[in-house]
Amino acid sequence: MKHLFLYIALFISSICVSQNEQLAQYYYEKGDFEKAKVGFEELLKSIPQNTQYFLRTLDCYQQLQQFDVAENAIQQRFDKYKQGNLLVELGYNLQLQKKDSQANALYDQAIERIKKNPNEVYAIASSFEKKVLLDYALKSYKTAIEIEPNFNFNYQMALLYGQLGNIEMMITTFLDESFQNPQNSVMIQNQLVRFMVDDGDANFNEQLRKALVLRTQKNQDIHWNRFLSWFYVQEKEFEKAFIQEKAIYKRNPESFSAILNLAQQAIQEENQIAAKEILDFILENSKDLQLLIQVNAYLMEIKIQKAPEKDFEGINQELNAILKEFEISPFTLSLQLIQAHFVAFNLKKPEQGKAIVKRALEMQLDKYDLATAKMELADIFLYEEKFNQALLYYSQIELDLKNDVLAHEATLKAAKTSYFKSDFEYALKQFKELKSANTQLIANDALEYFLLINDNTVADSTQTALKQFAKGDYLLYQNRNQEAIDQFQSILNTFKGDEIVAVTLLRLGKIYEKLADFNLALSQYQKIIDQHSDGIYVDEALYFSAEIYNKQLQEPEKAKPLYEKIIFNHQDSIHFVEARKKFRQLRGDTNL
Repeated sequence: MKHLFLYIALFISSICVSQNEQLAQYYYEKGDFEKAKVGFEELLKSIPQNTQYFLRTLDCYQQLQQFDVAENAIQQRFDKYKQGNLLVELGYNLQLQKKDSQANALYDQAIERIKKNPNEVYAIASSFEKKVLLDYALKSYKTAIEIEPNFNFNYQMALLYGQLGNIEMMITTFLDESFQNPQNSVMIQNQLVRFMVDDGDANFNEQLRKALVLRTQKNQDIHWNRFLSWFYVQEKEFEKAFIQEKAIYKRNPESFSAILNLAQQAIQEENQIAAKEILDFILENSKDLQLLIQVNAYLMEIKIQKAPEKDFEGINQELNAILKEFEISPFTLSLQLIQAHFVAFNLKKPEQGKAIVKRALEMQLDKYDLATAKMELADIFLYEEKFNQALLYYSQIELDLKNDVLAHEATLKAAKTSYFKSDFEYALKQFKELKSANTQLIANDALEYFLLINDNTVADSTQTALKQFAKGDYLLYQNRNQEAIDQFQSILNTFKGDEIVAVTLLRLGKIYEKLADFNLALSQYQKIIDQHSDGIYVDEALYFSAEIYNKQLQEPEKAKPLYEKIIFNHQDSIHFVEARKKFRQLRGDTNL
């Protein structure tokens, strides 16, 4: 029974401490340092050894300019615990009083402590960093390494060099660490990415590239080829990354996983030329059946994406030949579904497409392959305007793979189905939920449709224009591009001055881009820029226009001011980071 009462007392005591800490922290964050001071002093009395309570109490004294009180508290603690980092605290307390020479003397004493006991570097360097005394923090690590060469503070020192603006030393130190401890490479690359995309030294990317190229030339270790490949992928220079991956493969021909991953990234970035080159290399050098099937699937998707109608029959014959070579089995499901989609959406033969999928569903498939096949079947039902059948299959996928990415994709397609059939109220609820999906592409897509429905319902409660717009989107889904163009042009003629106009122009621009009519696409985007500059689509019009000039028309001087407008006027745009990066490239900040 005594033990029970003791446990209860300790439990109640811990609750009280926790509540007092929350209250003291609340006042501290609010800037009410007088009340926060009282709270932390009480906490420190109850747990004198707690460093966090002590530092918070000390900060309250200093915020209230009670420097003598702070000095006494630090000195008493130093006399008791003899911790070197308290010398930093004493020095900083003097620095706040503009007594720099006395403060520096104490900082130097802290460094001397490291010379006598290198293990004190952790607490002392940390204290210097928290006080933003970066030079002293760097000196702490260097001092410790001189005394104890087995210590490794490359990562911490590299961060400090970066904060101090010494980019060359930061890169050198990070790269040294990545080679000495390859397991830290991903962490280092994450830090480097921050400098590659954030504002800072505009020449950072070029400095990093040169450093990596130099190390690749001096040292034949494939570590540097991998690192340089990673760098080129960040820059979306997939051809250059492939050169490095080929060099790695020739020295270590064990796996194509890195090369295949590179091809997938090139496909995602719509660099079909690089993707095809990489995939062809795998075909020439691999005998792995499953890999060959996967590569052929990617190659056929690339071929279909840009194929003119006159090539459709030949593509279908090629698909038949590949499936004949690799046979109909669960292993070739991806190729079977590509053919089903192509037959339904491109050759306009949905019954044949469904027959291919139904044949696939009769095979022994795992739950993910089964869901993928059902998704294609639902897509074809949707193509045929059989909305209820499509919704039935989408809902099956949602139930079978709860919280999976594929389930979220099915939910998105179900929401679009409701949108196509003008059930906007239900579609809006689904799009609203999907805005917070873990997959960024799904979240962005859902947000686009949510804003479309919401904005045009507020502007027109009858939703007349929105219904016409949804009809145009459905024609696009069916791959009936010219009919979609006619539908959207009709909206522009009928609903002049309405909310729907800007997004209609955007849709027309994307269709013309798809059809490679870039001048017509530019004219749609220009109307948004000129006539709807205060709307939510102007940043997309600017970015898409810049991309056409930069990539398609090879007129970078026309692209540059468009990227610049996004940088200065649309910092919240999802295209901001890419626009800034490409603007810098065109301006000549980097030599990539």
